[in-house]
Amino acid sequence: MPLIKSISGLNAFAARLLDLFQPLVALGARIYVSWQFLKSGYIKVTSWDSTLYLFENEYHTPFLSPHVAAVAGAFGELFFPTLLIVGFAGRLSALGLFAVNAMAVISYQQVLLAEGSEAALGQHVLWATLLVFLAVFGPGKFSLDRLINKSRY
Repeated sequence: MPLIKSISGLNAFAARLLDLFQPLVALGARIYVSWQFLKSGYIKVTSWDSTLYLFENEYHTPFLSPHVAAVAGAFGELFFPTLLIVGFAGRLSALGLFAVNAMAVISYQQVLLAEGSEAALGQHVLWATLLVFLAVFGPGKFSLDRLINKSRY
C-alpha cells in the first residue's frame, strides 16, 4: 500500500504541474493543425485551375460534383482553421475541420491507403486525433470562446 500511495501522490503532483500547460498545449494544437489546412486552402485558391483539374481527375468526392467539392474544400480549409486559431466556436470548428480531413482521406483514398503512403495517411490521423481532442476538451483558456463564455469554463 505505501508504494501505491507514493505513486498516487507523484501522479497527483504531475497532474497539478501539467495542468498549468493545458492552455498552451491547446493553443499549440489549434495553431499546428490549422496551419496545415490553411496552407492547403491557400494553394487551392491561388492555383484554381490546378485545383479544378485535381477535383475532376484525381479526387473522388462522393455526392458532390468536382466544382462544388473544390469550392467546399477550399472554403473548409480556410474558414474552419481561421476560427480554430482564434478559438471562436472552437468545438464546432474542430468538428468542421475533422470533416474536411475525413473527406480528404475518402476522396484520395486510392493514394492515401496505398502501400507506401503510410506517412501521408499518418499525418491525416495525427490531425484527426488533435481535432478530436479539441472538439472534446475545447479550445482552452487562450480562446475567444473563453472570453465570450467565461461563466461556462
